[in-house]
Amino acid sequence: MQKQKVYFKTFGCRTNVFDTQVMINALKDFSQTPYEEESDIVIVNSCAVTNNAESGVRNYINRLQGEGKKIYFTGCGTQTQGQNLLDKGLVFGVFGHSHKENINAILKQKTSFYLNDNLKSLENEILGDFIGKSRAFIKIQEGCDFACSYCIIPSVRGKARSFTQEKIFSQISQLAQKGFTEFILTGTNIGSWGKEFGKNIATLIESLCEIPNLKRLRIGSLEPSQIDEHFLNVLDNPKIERHLHIALQHTAPKMLKIMNRLNTFDTDLELLTLLADRGFALGSDFIVGHPGESEEIWQEAFVNFSLLPLTHLHSFIYSPRDNTPSAKLRDKIHHNIAKQRKQQIESQIVKNNLKFRENLKIQNKTLNVLIENVTTKDSESNSQSPCLIHIAHGFDEYYNKVQIHTQNPIYKDSWIPLTHFTPKMDKNYAEI
Repeated sequence: MQKQKVYFKTFGCRTNVFDTQVMINALKDFSQTPYEEESDIVIVNSCAVTNNAESGVRNYINRLQGEGKKIYFTGCGTQTQGQNLLDKGLVFGVFGHSHKENINAILKQKTSFYLNDNLKSLENEILGDFIGKSRAFIKIQEGCDFACSYCIIPSVRGKARSFTQEKIFSQISQLAQKGFTEFILTGTNIGSWGKEFGKNIATLIESLCEIPNLKRLRIGSLEPSQIDEHFLNVLDNPKIERHLHIALQHTAPKMLKIMNRLNTFDTDLELLTLLADRGFALGSDFIVGHPGESEEIWQEAFVNFSLLPLTHLHSFIYSPRDNTPSAKLRDKIHHNIAKQRKQQIESQIVKNNLKFRENLKIQNKTLNVLIENVTTKDSESNSQSPCLIHIAHGFDEYYNKVQIHTQNPIYKDSWIPLTHFTPKMDKNYAEI
């Protein structure tokens, strides 16, 4: 008897991507397919960080109606909209994060169900593979103890809890044997790793860099308050990607207080300047349009923002989430104003990023690119014997996109050193 085919639709962050891999790894009596159209079952791994994220999930589920597929719903949205989707008959079953390792048994249930999340759980399995990726995400912890006034994530992911160093080491070693050479540390709040057992993320990174087949280690989003002297010293290791993502969320002191953030602009500027001077590309998160962001506060925020040596940005328009302190605030900001502010900071980052890459070229820096996909096309030359052109895409150690054109064969998951490249607005280009 042919196995039913399961398609996973993943929304949101890298932690969700890892959770989807856990479910794929746990399938025994079903087969995973990368093609939605050939699937019998669709599992929607949802995101709830903003209203737009939840709206996108609902729209996707609505689109599937009438296609004869059995739909299951999991992820961060189970608590915020899972019951509603089940009551309307839009999904067959709903299950929280803590049930993902039991996916094989869950898919065999004959009647509709809602399985509540256990917000204290951690999965036990070691992934045997990371399907469809050139870089493997490694979840090192779950949950968050911060109390940012706008954020719903602690209520859907639970308190911070860490995987053991031994499990993380085993997970990377297992995937390294499969040929993975770049790993991305991820989690809900990875900077809190190890606090239950007297360790910290700097200690973990030091140990992981000793794994022989690990070529590049990318560190996920960190809070400024979690970066100490030990962490700064660890950054000297050449295996660590020259890109750090540090979640600032805002640059106006008053807004940071309204948001109940632990960071301050002055210390953020000092920290990011120090890291930029050491050659790091720097990314951050920024929320525009949060209640209380008056024009005066915004002008101060943008002046401060322009002082930061940021090269990458995830910007968001504030989205009220039920049962959060920010949702109860007045002084709402009109969406069109928030949209303009978002465009303002994004335009600044585009300029910063191009300048950063131009400086790398001036300094004759060699880029180390991990190739993630390759396409081919016929040469456009007028030669009577046209040749095949290989077009490869990947990321360098500064987390910038690179496109390579070559007549020589080039392969996915290979590493290419580039000594000559041309920075353009969208990415770096090279011919070899």
